[in-house]
Amino acid sequence: MSTVRLVPFEPEHLPGVLPWFDDPETRRRLGGRDWPTRELALRSTLWSEEFRGRRVLRSCTFVALDDDGTVVAQVGGDVYDRWTAWDPVTERVLSTDPRRTMGAAYVVAPSRRGRGLGAATLRALVAAPETADVEQFVLGIEPDNTASLRAAASAGFAPLTTEPDAEDMLYRHLLR
Repeated sequence: MSTVRLVPFEPEHLPGVLPWFDDPETRRRLGGRDWPTRELALRSTLWSEEFRGRRVLRSCTFVALDDDGTVVAQVGGDVYDRWTAWDPVTERVLSTDPRRTMGAAYVVAPSRRGRGLGAATLRALVAAPETADVEQFVLGIEPDNTASLRAAASAGFAPLTTEPDAEDMLYRHLLR
């Protein structure tokens, strides 16, 4: 089983992470090079509006380091006061879960995929002191992203939804 150590994502990590977003699979799933730059900006944002029926409490982004101290993954997202199922067509909340929830996304360095680092990064996120108050972790994964679905399952995430939503996402969650 792979292990990693999380450290806060800092501007000095950008040169190592940005090339991952030139990879076609990464671009298709997460977008281009603006994704990691946006993650840096979001961590200092003070949210005042609700997003899809939930309030953003803070944003957290980390890089995962392997045993040699090499950056092998990035993970992060928003911590919400609650979780909601949202219908983008009608723009309304379908259901609410009152637990403090982190909606997260992650990327593994393309050259390091297939080695269990995605699951290790997710396990480290759940164990991080910075997420100790989070009761539920949620990942939105495209149905055809079998590698990510396997990594989530390996890290202990279970189906929250069984059918893709209007944005073609399956949701996996882990309850603390």
